[in-house]
Amino acid sequence: MASLNYDSPLALKALLEERGWGMRKKWGQNFLIKGAIRKKLAAALEIEPGDEVWEIGPGLGAMTRELLELGARVKAFEIDPGFTDFLRGEFGGADFSLVPGDVLKTWKREAEAPFLLGNLPYNIAAVLLGDLIEGNRFFRRMVVTVQKEVGRRLTARPGEADYSSITVLVAGRYDVKPLMVMGASCFYPPPRVDSLGLRFDLRENLPAAETGETTAVPLLYPLVRRLFSFRRKTVKNSLGAFVSSRPGAGPPAGQKDLVMAALERCGISPGERPENLDVSRFQELARQLQYLGLR
Repeated sequence: MASLNYDSPLALKALLEERGWGMRKKWGQNFLIKGAIRKKLAAALEIEPGDEVWEIGPGLGAMTRELLELGARVKAFEIDPGFTDFLRGEFGGADFSLVPGDVLKTWKREAEAPFLLGNLPYNIAAVLLGDLIEGNRFFRRMVVTVQKEVGRRLTARPGEADYSSITVLVAGRYDVKPLMVMGASCFYPPPRVDSLGLRFDLRENLPAAETGETTAVPLLYPLVRRLFSFRRKTVKNSLGAFVSSRPGAGPPAGQKDLVMAALERCGISPGERPENLDVSRFQELARQLQYLGLR
């Protein structure tokens, strides 16, 4: 097991200088240096010995150590070539495998796992979660650390300023619960923003149309994204733009009739705005559009 003192900024700095490694801001490299918090995050996964966990952005392996001590089989996704070499040397003899490169490009090639843990960089957090959901890759439970701004988007409610397409996509599949706020002093080097730990639990007993077993889901994701790109417009106008963008939507007059019929079937006022619709309304709207023949 790794011997590096992950709670010591001096030890981390010394290792980085010894190896000639620089911290890459674009990769969001900040090490969590509070051991008690790392243990809480790992415990929140509620894993059993032998469970497989995807770890996103292990860095130098602080959370990797926690997971292995809990008996997990860890598959780590790391983009930094220097860190991948270090991780192989530190954990190569344990129940540990490494996927080098950009996780946004590599995850689709890997077999499914029931759990995910990660300190997600600001610039990929929402993109990665959206990609996983749209790619029908779901986890029984996820525990992630994100910048607080992203955390607000993931936990926002309809009508709030932070409510967005990723809010709806996530809420359709997961129950999301904040775990803890982590200030800049919890990390080395300290970031300029606070971070938030979140737990995602896969929703049980989902209707068939939410599980990928029907053709409604392929329409749901582009619908949500397109309507939020027009979030200040009325649902009638933003839905009209979405319908006209679909192949085979038909002539303009028919598109208008389809829009009004779908809204009426869902009980949505044409003057409502997308930012005020909850996830169930988006799901029902996708189902009705599908029923009415939109592809």
